Amino acid sequence: MDYRIIGGDIQIVEVELDNGETVIAEAGAMLYMEGGIKSESKMGDGSNPSQGFFGKLMSAGARMITGESLFMTHFTHEGSGKGHVAFSAPFPGTVMPVHLNQCNNSTLIVQKDAFLCAALGTKISIHLNKKLGAGFFGGEGFILQKLQGDGMAFIHAGGTVIERTLNNETLRVDTGCVVAFEEGVNYDIQRSGNLKSMFVGGEGLFLATLSGTGRVWIQSMPISKLVQALSPFSGNATKGSSALGAIGDLLD
Repeated sequence: MDYRIIGGDIQIVEVELDNGETVIAEAGAMLYMEGGIKSESKMGDGSNPSQGFFGKLMSAGARMITGESLFMTHFTHEGSGKGHVAFSAPFPGTVMPVHLNQCNNSTLIVQKDAFLCAALGTKISIHLNKKLGAGFFGGEGFILQKLQGDGMAFIHAGGTVIERTLNNETLRVDTGCVVAFEEGVNYDIQRSGNLKSMFVGGEGLFLATLSGTGRVWIQSMPISKLVQALSPFSGNATKGSSALGAIGDLLD
């Protein structure tokens, strides 16, 4: 699947489709599409065409647990030549292309709202975080998404994305900043330091830990941190742009 990433700080991905080629995406992710491309909402990801209605319902229900839509949108190019469809994420950040066939066991574990779009045939399911502490304090929750396949998948992250390869190593990460990791990497938490550091160090009570062998991806500005950073300024949002509003801002 050919593609190009457009933009700098707020990126989108434009996918190029041959005749008969299909890309799947989260509902509402499409930004624009050219003539000749047909969009259709379906229950399930289409990775198992022979799957019955009950199986599709169970799969879609599992997706709803992650907070995603019951349906996914399938975009198929039915015209001649090449067709293009573009996808954008719901908040500013970086689009990360991943070749699933280059991941350990062709599997990638991602945070529950990170998946953007992928080649048809990609299986999207839930991944349960079995460690109690990591589920409560790791910043990603108990339920993650699992992507499996041999094609391209596109992940969205907040801010800048850093890729690291662990070789039987451990990496400690601020909670909420883990975007994705390969199978073979263990995800857990640990205290951020001694009692004083935990409460006044500014890093929170816990850090996420990634250990083992495989690749991990980290985001510099998850949506939770962005909301927290903007919240002190939300009180000025209702003052408008009038002269009186400007004077009020100066007095504040």
